[in-house]
Amino acid sequence: MTARLDLTADPVELTAALVDIPSVSEAEADLADSVEQALRRQAPHLEVVRNGDAVLARTNLGRGSRVVLAGHLDTVPINDNLPLRRTGSGDDEVLHGCGTVDMKGGDAVMLHVAAALTEPRHDLTFVFYDCEEIAAERNGLNRIERELPDWLAGDLAVVGEPSNASIEAGCQGTLRVEVRTRGRRAHTARAWMGDNAIHAAEPVLRRLTEYTPRQPEIDGLRFHEGLQAVRVEGGVAGNVVPDSCVVTVNHRFAPDTSLAEAETHVREVFDGFDVTVVDASQGALPGLSEPATAELVRAAGGDPVAKLGWTDVARFAARGLPAVNFGPGSPTLAHTREENVATGDIRHCADVLRRFLG
Repeated sequence: MTARLDLTADPVELTAALVDIPSVSEAEADLADSVEQALRRQAPHLEVVRNGDAVLARTNLGRGSRVVLAGHLDTVPINDNLPLRRTGSGDDEVLHGCGTVDMKGGDAVMLHVAAALTEPRHDLTFVFYDCEEIAAERNGLNRIERELPDWLAGDLAVVGEPSNASIEAGCQGTLRVEVRTRGRRAHTARAWMGDNAIHAAEPVLRRLTEYTPRQPEIDGLRFHEGLQAVRVEGGVAGNVVPDSCVVTVNHRFAPDTSLAEAETHVREVFDGFDVTVVDASQGALPGLSEPATAELVRAAGGDPVAKLGWTDVARFAARGLPAVNFGPGSPTLAHTREENVATGDIRHCADVLRRFLG
């Protein structure tokens, strides 16, 4: 039976209701059903469509600008952290459980705004999508972009990923490569007859430990790049000199660098080695000089910070929209068993968006 959501409730209570509907990636149907039914019943001012396990809603008021608000419905696998648990009270209350931070608090804020603002000063589009937490090619935004591209058009995108209830602008790009070394197999009792590929990877690791990452400043925000080994694979058996070794390296690069430039840089770092790119995503510039972004920053208060990671703001930036992350909770708690969000963060985000959009 589909759970009934009350979009007029306090966004804290709406968060709690969303969290108690499990929605691990590829199993979002129940939550998508609840969101769709709630929007159709309680927000008649919105056009609502269903696309797979994504739910989209928008106003069509003929305003001069449009703001897109996006949030994923899925979570990482549950880790003995459901159902929802609450601690504290009043302004000090905290919600604990899978998805509280990443990112059902943000979804609740957007659903609250969707129902509350019947006459916004910008046209609004709300995108609640599936499969963000797994392989990039499964991300529901890919399907929406193919099948309903006009639903992603606008003048500003706000992604409700956790950002400590402040503006995190832009995001870093990410590049993952495999650096391979080769050797020749031999019995370890006669190791001199072979060539150890794992030993040959030592210069790869040394270059990584000696690497100095850039820390560029973009739009007044400090980004911090990185180049890290994240996996080493090699070995045949306990008595065999291995003939192959692969070091997987992740490069996080600032958004003033293109994918092509990032790849060229990594290949230069590992000059002389066999390098294969296995995954790549472009970053997003902060766009703080854009009028709509600057207005949201003022509404949020405080100083914006650089997003030191990759989020779907990059997808919107690639479509020409300035985009920011703005949601309740600390990103450092995402994907952890201890995931939790302060209710004050949820209410602050809802207040800011109502003020900015209404």
